[in-house]
Amino acid sequence: MESCLSTAISSSSSSPFSIFSIQGASSNVGRNLIKSYQLPKPFLQLNGRPKYLRNQRRSVNLYSGTYKRPIVSAENQGWGLGRFLKTLYFFNGPPSPDKIVKFIIGKLSGSSSEESEKKMGTTGYVLVVGATGGVGRRIVDNLRKKGLPIKALVRNEDKARKMLGTDIELIVGDITKASTLPSEYFRGVKKVINAASVIIGPKEGDTPDRAKYSQGVKFFEPEVKGDSPEMVEYIGMKNLINAVRESVGLRTGKLLFGFEDRISKELDWGALDDVVMGGVSESTFRIDRTGGENGKPTGLFKGIVSTANNGGFSSIRTKNFSSPVDLSAYDGLELRLKGDGCRYKLIVRTSTDWDTVGYTASFDTVGGQWQSIRLPFSTLRPIFRARTVSDAPPFDPRNVVSFQLMFSKFEYDGKLNPTFVEGPFELPLSSIKAYMKDPITTRFVHVSSAGVTRPDRPGIDLSKQPPAVRLNKELDFVLTFKLKGEDLLRESGIPYAIVRPCALTEEPAGADLIFDQGDNITGKISREEIALICIAALESPYACDKTFEVKSVIPFSEPFTVDPENPPPVKDYNIYFQTLKDGITGKESLEQSAPV
Repeated sequence: MESCLSTAISSSSSSPFSIFSIQGASSNVGRNLIKSYQLPKPFLQLNGRPKYLRNQRRSVNLYSGTYKRPIVSAENQGWGLGRFLKTLYFFNGPPSPDKIVKFIIGKLSGSSSEESEKKMGTTGYVLVVGATGGVGRRIVDNLRKKGLPIKALVRNEDKARKMLGTDIELIVGDITKASTLPSEYFRGVKKVINAASVIIGPKEGDTPDRAKYSQGVKFFEPEVKGDSPEMVEYIGMKNLINAVRESVGLRTGKLLFGFEDRISKELDWGALDDVVMGGVSESTFRIDRTGGENGKPTGLFKGIVSTANNGGFSSIRTKNFSSPVDLSAYDGLELRLKGDGCRYKLIVRTSTDWDTVGYTASFDTVGGQWQSIRLPFSTLRPIFRARTVSDAPPFDPRNVVSFQLMFSKFEYDGKLNPTFVEGPFELPLSSIKAYMKDPITTRFVHVSSAGVTRPDRPGIDLSKQPPAVRLNKELDFVLTFKLKGEDLLRESGIPYAIVRPCALTEEPAGADLIFDQGDNITGKISREEIALICIAALESPYACDKTFEVKSVIPFSEPFTVDPENPPPVKDYNIYFQTLKDGITGKESLEQSAPV
């Protein structure tokens, strides 16, 4: 990228390499050179711009007007060359031959940063894990019917392609092997349905399509095939959560800067004041280790703002992040701060270019009070030098590269900040985080199993329990590790729903259902019905953070069929989800009976 210092001087310099003559504010050479060139306003310009900025005016109309408050130190100051150079060096580093060569090559090749001009892509994929299994295949089919974008995590690409078709994007990996699940594979994934399960089959063997296992009614002596329950149900869940956590988001949000509980996240902030356009305002940012709420740490943005020399703003801006931050799992940014009664701006950038559109929201503060300010992404306006860029691309939360916090005389499009006054200001800022708006919907649906809490439940009559409960030990503690996997998801912070089907069958969907909680029911339910329930749970706030069992009302002894000429009505699963309660898992009876 072109050095900002180069931009500031190139309009008057006869050589693009004259920036090497600048030695600093204390240098005779530097002083003489500054005297011999009239620096343009605004100094920080970028000649190569995205298309949507090329017709924008190159200067801001600096409004006249006086906002009276005693100015502590800026009143009689002249423009500060030293602060100007310090600002340039902080954000861009010292000019170097390498930077200039790269800039010239970019100009000659006609390349410019057009990434932000690309339209935002899909709103997010649904990842299906265990997509070639009995439930997983049906989930894929029903998602396809709804027209939702799908990714499938599979171990065998050839098998998956033959089974699922060519229109599904495949991720080849194994949940039992963390090394096969790098987080970059899951970019764009916003929701997950995990139908992966340990393989259990008849000891006597099964047909190639696992017909004995799948029918779900007649009993065959079972055994574990392949990876152990611990690897699939527990280690696999841990690996999967770690792989998708950043992509699907956390209900408590993502801390981007600041101090929250025992977590801290610091960013490299630097002052960016109106000195870059000839003004004399000045600001700083530092960490006050005891100045926050209840004596906790906070950031502190403070300074003196002046309209002298046609200035009128102070701001702090982060250096570009080392890599773009994907916030598409969230709905906006939340600032925790102590107000002073003034209006400020938060500017979010999605381009690493210096002088480009900033997606901006203004917010008012209450004097002397700690408050949380929520700024939805949908309210961010594309602003370039205090003017709205009507044809700019929409804000893309997948590609956040920097933040800027500003106190300014100017609003947008000719308007002034009604709360602006010259003089000192101070804004403690304890955190910036991305948040999920209410009501939060499920991001991760997990297909578990009824019976997971029963093997260790005191007083239970095992003879009346399903085979998996009676044979939990012989099946390498399959239900025990399923419960451990559930616990990992419940504790992960990801908005979840845990579906515990009773015995799965190949019967069609459509039977009346019983939803329950507490892990007590037995019965059967079709795989097709479970697939539909999982998809519905992704879209319902009533299913979020719930654990529940489900079965049909049809007893084992009666087969369930559907008349194609008279199919059952489509279910509204929200009717069932609305009956569910928080915090009921079936573990309550285990905890009550545990020795003190």
